[in-house]
Amino acid sequence: MKKILSLILAIGITAAALVGCGEEKTESNGGTEGLSGTVSTDGSTSMETVIEFLKEGFTEKNKNVKVTYNPTGSSAGIQAVSEGRCDIGLASRDLKDDEKAELTGTVVAIDGIAIIVNKENGVKNLTLEQIAKIYKGEITNWKDVGGADAQIACIGREAGSGTRDGFESITETEDACKYSQELTSTGDVIQTVANNPNAIGYASLASVKDTVKAVTVDGVEATTETIQSGEYKVQRNFVMVTKTGTELSKVAQAFFDFATSGEADSLIEEAGAVPVKR
Repeated sequence: MKKILSLILAIGITAAALVGCGEEKTESNGGTEGLSGTVSTDGSTSMETVIEFLKEGFTEKNKNVKVTYNPTGSSAGIQAVSEGRCDIGLASRDLKDDEKAELTGTVVAIDGIAIIVNKENGVKNLTLEQIAKIYKGEITNWKDVGGADAQIACIGREAGSGTRDGFESITETEDACKYSQELTSTGDVIQTVANNPNAIGYASLASVKDTVKAVTVDGVEATTETIQSGEYKVQRNFVMVTKTGTELSKVAQAFFDFATSGEADSLIEEAGAVPVKR
């Protein structure tokens, strides 16, 4: 009888040890046992691809979690998290000084802002100075920068867009741009440039497909290496915004920790953006 009891006890201890090992394995793979609920994100349309990859990577390991994304634009996303209408705001620009009073911005990735033209356009390179002059209306014909004799159509984003804020800040064209069209999403800018042989636009590198052509800037192509080194000048940060002093829910904190960890770097690269140097 004692032998039988000893055998049962040994089996029980072994089983418990195996269960413990299984739990550790789940944790090491990025999953959190029993984690469930919804994480709401709101903001930058330029961050859509990055957020989709991060969402899929996280929910693959946390089957009972849903991550939502509301593409309202950077300023709207910052306002949403400030007012408590979402867990995490998304901004394709750094926080301004007045926003830092109650919010915290954490850089999740770096994005090159591609300067895009129609695929039929023969121009392959523009200097930062030329880009600024084009958008300020000082250069109005493509022939003046090595292209065809045609009027330039300047396409950009609406006021409040993080992409516009980043572009105008880098090119020093704030309040000076003369836009042919101001559009409400990155996708609209790309589609408009793709359909107009005389158009120029700017868009998140992560969102640019083969329907348009990205020109080099000062002879530098936008790549992971040139963006991380700062050699490619037209770049900005992708930022996750949280309310300072307000604790995230367990599930929102888990997603935030995943997105800002080295584990997410490969997903960020797949999305076409550049991981933060760690």
